Amino acid sequence: MALPALKESLGLLAKLPVLWIPGLVAGLLGAGLWVLLFTSGTFFASRLIIIFGLVILLFIAGMLGIIKKGEGGFSVLVREGVRYYFRVLLPQIVIVFAVTLVILFLMMVATLVLGGTPDISILSLISLVIIIPALFFTVFYDTAAVFEDLKVLDSIRRSISVVVTNAGNVILFFIICTVYCVALIFALIIVWTISLYDKLQPITTFNETQMAAFTPDQLFALFGQDGMWITAVIIFIGVLILVPLITTYKACFYRKIAGSPMVIQQVTGEYDSKGRWYKY
Repeated sequence: MALPALKESLGLLAKLPVLWIPGLVAGLLGAGLWVLLFTSGTFFASRLIIIFGLVILLFIAGMLGIIKKGEGGFSVLVREGVRYYFRVLLPQIVIVFAVTLVILFLMMVATLVLGGTPDISILSLISLVIIIPALFFTVFYDTAAVFEDLKVLDSIRRSISVVVTNAGNVILFFIICTVYCVALIFALIIVWTISLYDKLQPITTFNETQMAAFTPDQLFALFGQDGMWITAVIIFIGVLILVPLITTYKACFYRKIAGSPMVIQQVTGEYDSKGRWYKY
């Protein structure tokens, strides 16, 4: 199912050019964030990451809404984005909050067991052990929320259910996404390296001591203004391609493996005068 879904996603991107708009917006914001980081440092850039992420999420939600409909233009993209925004945002907040709590709890346990502050490698391992399974099982929460009009916890449960039922196909989906991302990033790194070869060439002569003492500020100084803009263009192109393709691919893949929509049964009834519940 993974390969047919990829083919279908490419067809949708060719059929509906509006699906590229989220990538365009995300690319511009990503490149702008890089320029701000280069010119003003981390103070302002770090504070804009969340705001930019919330803006991109609006377009991602609208993109999923258009894929659900199978048609639409920019106005539909915005309308669907507003319609499904909180259906996509709230599960994401729940997932991040739950993962953060689990990581903090395990770090506290590790601190108590080891009798001191654990090594950074141990803390990183704990984080990966929690984040990777969480990402794997909840990856379709947004598509479930939009395609099946599910609420916060229902969309998370639906994603977990679909992944558990189709674990092999989902693993293949992740492999294909990883291969595509690595291939694109590798190609862009080659273009970036060739474009900035003259500026980066001094780094190749550094010894281990110089490399260990090399700081991001020194790297920025080597780049110069030309290097800043070349890097911004590379970031823009990468995000422009990755966001529409991965999102469309995920949506098409979900439709193929999800099967029948999740049915939320509504139980109707009433309480009698003694507080006993009777179903209709």
